[in-house]
Amino acid sequence: MQSKLRSDEFLSAAMESCGDAVYRLAYCRLGSRADAEDVFQEVFLRLLRDTTEFRDAEHLKAWLLRVTLSRCADLRRSAWFRRTAPLEAAPDAAAPEPDSHEELWQAVRALPDDLRTVIHLHYVEGYGTDEIAGMVGCRPATVRTRLHRARKQLKLDLEGSDDEEYERVPQAAGHESP
Repeated sequence: MQSKLRSDEFLSAAMESCGDAVYRLAYCRLGSRADAEDVFQEVFLRLLRDTTEFRDAEHLKAWLLRVTLSRCADLRRSAWFRRTAPLEAAPDAAAPEPDSHEELWQAVRALPDDLRTVIHLHYVEGYGTDEIAGMVGCRPATVRTRLHRARKQLKLDLEGSDDEEYERVPQAAGHESP
């Protein structure tokens, strides 16, 4: 799928097919448009320099998302990040369907990082628990527990809503609410 040095075509295709997912995940983790853009650039620069042989497009996407999670964690640990506040306080376009489900996505943004990440990867990116476990570096049972806790917290946060569509997080096919 690639040569030792990445070609412009390969990088452009990767950015076209996976760029939105990388940006959305970075924004989900960091809550800042500027930080998400920085992570986006760093992830694709790393891809440009990396020599990993990708089996297919899904392997490439999973690799990019793992690198995104790693870079977000590095940034959050930095002293600079801990001393600064995001410039934008308003919701961003990175959250899926902000107009129709704003209250839900505000509740998702309020979740702790580990719960917010599994919700994002499962419901927005469509990954299963085994795939998420590989990306975040934990066991599939841990991912299922985090999904359960996130759903439970979202239900508690949204239960007072008058709008019935927010009373339950939409379930992926084959997944039942615990």
